[in-house]
Order: sequence, then C-alpha cells, then structure tokens
Amino acid sequence: MTRRCALLLCGLLQMLQPVLADNAVPQRVMSLNLCADQLLLALLPPQRIASLTWLSSTEGDPQWLSVVRQLPSNHGSAEEVLAAHPDLVIAGAFTTLATQQLLRRTATPVLRLQPVQDWEGIRQVTREVAAAVGEVARGEQLLAQMDATLAQLQATRPAQPLRVIGWSGGTDVPGRDTLFDAILTAAGAVNVGAAAQGHSDFDLEQLLLLRPEVLMRGAAYASTPSVRNQVAAHRVVRQLYNGAQLTYPEAVYGCGVPRAAQLALQLRGQLLKLRAAQQPVAP
Repeated sequence: MTRRCALLLCGLLQMLQPVLADNAVPQRVMSLNLCADQLLLALLPPQRIASLTWLSSTEGDPQWLSVVRQLPSNHGSAEEVLAAHPDLVIAGAFTTLATQQLLRRTATPVLRLQPVQDWEGIRQVTREVAAAVGEVARGEQLLAQMDATLAQLQATRPAQPLRVIGWSGGTDVPGRDTLFDAILTAAGAVNVGAAAQGHSDFDLEQLLLLRPEVLMRGAAYASTPSVRNQVAAHRVVRQLYNGAQLTYPEAVYGCGVPRAAQLALQLRGQLLKLRAAQQPVAP
C-alpha cells in the first residue's frame, strides 16, 4: 500500500468514526425495573424505548403517565425480552433475577442498577445509564438541574422544620439511609422515622409517641385496599392528622432519579402551606 493510499484510508476511517460510534449506541432500550423506567423516560425519546415495566402505568411517576401509556410494557420475563429484540436491557440488582440469568446465555447486553440512597447515588446511577444509552450530555443536564434545585433548597431552609414521617399504616416506614430521608431532609423537614436505619415498622402507639406534625403516605398504598389502610384510617389518626396528610409517588421517592430534587422543592411548598393553614400537632 502506498503512503498516499494509507493517508486516504486513514482519512476515510476518521470520517466514518462518528457513524460507527452512532451505530454502537443502543437504539432499542428495554427496562425490567421501575426505577430504570423513570431514568429512561428522562433520558431518551419514546421511539428509543423498546419496553417499560407494567409498574410504570400503575405506580410510576405521574409526570410520565401519558408517555408510558403509548409504550409497550413487560412483566420482566425472558420471553418478552427476546421477542422485543432490544439492544440493551436495564434491570435492577434484586429484580427479575431469573430473567437476567437466562439473558446471560444470549448476546443481549444487560446493565444492572444498584439501589440508590442519597444524592451522590443519583449522580452515579444517572451517569451510568446515560453513558450506556449514549446520552451523556442529557444526563449531565438533568444532574445540573438537580444540583441547582438542591442549592436553592439549601439556601432557603425554613428556620423551624416540620416533623414528618412516612407512615402508611405502620409497616415499611423509611428511616435514615433511604432516599426518602434524603428528599425529606432536602425539603427542610425532619424525618422522625430516621431513628431506625433503612425501613422499619411503627405501629399506631409508636406513631402517637413520636407525634409528627405531618404524615406522608405512599400513593400506591393509599389507593389500594389493605389492612394497613384500615390502620391508617383509625379514628385517632383521622382526628390528629385531619388536613395534615400528604401522598407521595413512591417511584420517585424510592428511585434514584434527578427529578427527586424537584419533588423535594414541591414538598417544601406543601409543608409550608400545611403549617400556615392550621395549628400543627405539638411534638
């Protein structure tokens, strides 16, 4: 090969490099995890999402519901993955494990996401997914918006934070080292359930001893008939917390997505409105 031909070939490869890079970006991404659903919806246009979990249509972020309804859904089976022919599958570390084991025997790339407990975790997971789907710039844009909102919240913290608990009838109360606690703290409130690490149970008697000013109930729990809802509807709870209860979307409060900062800002406004509207329950 002559020097001139070599130079021409080099130039041709340089021209083709962006095309080759574009071809390497997954164009059909499938999610087997509710938290991954929320990240993909924020990072990708709908035409690049091959499928989301069925949970996004029932327990997902209400902001994305109109988009979710237009996309295929799955129940996390290997058969659904193989039928969809995705370029990339994103799953959770503790969900759809049997499907993930089967997919290891195929050529389907799988990205496993670890649970997130704080803002730094959101940054890590967002960058990991953004890089995997070829949307690094979009990921950084989302994180910049998140950090700007967190800075705004920090600069305007109320002098007297409200005492709040995530209580939907006593079970699965989020304590410290949870994303719920991080969101609540950013909003300027005090999580009275933070005495316990992770998630724990607080019965009605314990709730009355803690005497939080506001109860926060998961939207999915609040809308589903259950024993815990019967406890949450106890007459003592109704009497003490009439007008002092809020519902929240678990898909955001439990998933590491940049929009969590916006939810913290909205929560700040809701809590201040509650405080202004009525005399809070004495701690």
